Formats: sequence, structure tokens, C-alpha cells
Amino acid sequence: MSHRTARTTRLSRLGALGVGTVCALLLAATAAVPAQAADAAHGFVPSHPDRDFAGSTVVAHEGRGPSGGISPLVTQTSGLDVSSYQGNVDWATVAANGGSFAYVKATEGTGYTNPYFAQQYNGSYDYGLIRGAYHFALPNASSGATQATYFVNHGGGWSADGKTLPPALDIEYNPYGATCYGLSQSAMVSWIASFSNTVDSLTGRYPTIYTTTDWWSTCTGNYGGFGATNPLWIARYNTSPGTLPNGWSYQTFWQYADSGTFPGDQDYFNGAPDRLQALADG
Repeated sequence: MSHRTARTTRLSRLGALGVGTVCALLLAATAAVPAQAADAAHGFVPSHPDRDFAGSTVVAHEGRGPSGGISPLVTQTSGLDVSSYQGNVDWATVAANGGSFAYVKATEGTGYTNPYFAQQYNGSYDYGLIRGAYHFALPNASSGATQATYFVNHGGGWSADGKTLPPALDIEYNPYGATCYGLSQSAMVSWIASFSNTVDSLTGRYPTIYTTTDWWSTCTGNYGGFGATNPLWIARYNTSPGTLPNGWSYQTFWQYADSGTFPGDQDYFNGAPDRLQALADG
């Protein structure tokens, strides 16, 4: 049978099935493809990005400890982090309640941007907060360099204007499956390094790394090589940051609660406002 005859036969069979049946078969075939196997050219589109944010997986894996009674060694500066989950934020009230900085989710993987990013990122700036953008990592979806580029191109930049924090990488428990995204510890370290180096090459700043000590130990083998270049944003809902991941002798930011005075998560910068300003200045 010639190729032309075979093609004609296949088309005849499809015609006999009817348009509705053919569409149903195509939909079924599409549904059978796992979301994380999405065409790399179009990027992985997470199924519930509105529920993925800094700390969204922490309570389920690590729980909450006692609240209150925080007695830091140095002055702490109050702030918050938000995502599309918070929608439009009342930044005037945040500023009036003492908020000095905000991290705003910009992207996830290479297929999602926060639809409220402009209101949250620009709004916090307009009311005098020092703001920064963060990326929710999906290390099994594409390379660190690819996601870093997507992040920087969709709000994750940095400028030495004294009002912008270093871009941040949110790397935590996988909300879509295996805790470490199916990567070995060495592969995870390489992925983070690729992301970090790409952000630095594109913006001139190494990203802040958001994580928990437990996840970092489990998924990187408690690798200690980022402490010299990347500020640490530790998540621990308790009365102290606790033991930090290897390589960091102190945290720059501490996400200490997932609710409180401000919308979203509650954070401290580990220092006085002038030190926060210095960080923004680079």
C-alpha cells in the first residue's frame, strides 16, 4: 500500500467515527499526558499555582510550634510575603501597621505569572515598602537556568534603587509529588546553582534562597556552598529560626508565621531598617 493510499484509508476511518468521537479521543489522549510532561517549549503549567507560595507546604510537613515569645538577639524589621492567594493587598494599612518590606510571588516554573503581581509589587513600593520578587521553583519541570530566565523576564529583576530586594528562589517541598522533585541531592544542588548563577548574570545579584532546614537537609544533603553568596530566608513557624541549613551562620529573613498582623505570611528581616536598606542598595 502506498503512503498516499494509507493516509486516505486513515482519514476515511476518522470520518466514519464522526467529529464528536474524534474530539473525545483527542481529549482523552491529552488528559492521559501528565501535567509535568507538558511541551517544554510552552513551559510546565502547574495545576494549582494559586495555592503554591512561600510556605504553602511547610505546615503539612513540619507543623507549627508555639507562637509568641520571640526574643531575637538583634533588632528585627517586620515585613510580609504575598502571592495571588491574597489578591489585591491594602498596602496603606500594611504600611500603617509597620510593614517595612514585602516579597511578592512573581512566577512558578515557566508557565505561570501571578495575576496580582503588578498591584502587589508596585503597590508596596508606592507605600514606602522595600519590595522584592520571588519564584516558586519546580525543579523537575525545566532547568534552573530556564526558570531563572523566565523569572527575571517576568518581574524577577533587580535595580540599585534602594527599594528593591534581591530576587528570591522559593525552594521547598514539592506540592505536586515527590518531596525532592525526583532529583538526587547532587542534582538538586546543581539545579539551584544553575538558577542562582543565571539570576546573578542577568541582574547582578545572587538570589535570596527561601527554604526550611528539614527540606534542605533532605534534598541537598545539607549542602553548605551557598552561604557565601546567597542570603537565607528561613521558614520556621516557632519562637526562633532554630538550626539553620549548613553554610549559613545567620538568616537574613525569617518567615515565622503564616498569619498575623499583615496579609499573607509574617516575616522578619534580621536587622534594623538601615541594614534592610543596605541590602536593597547592594
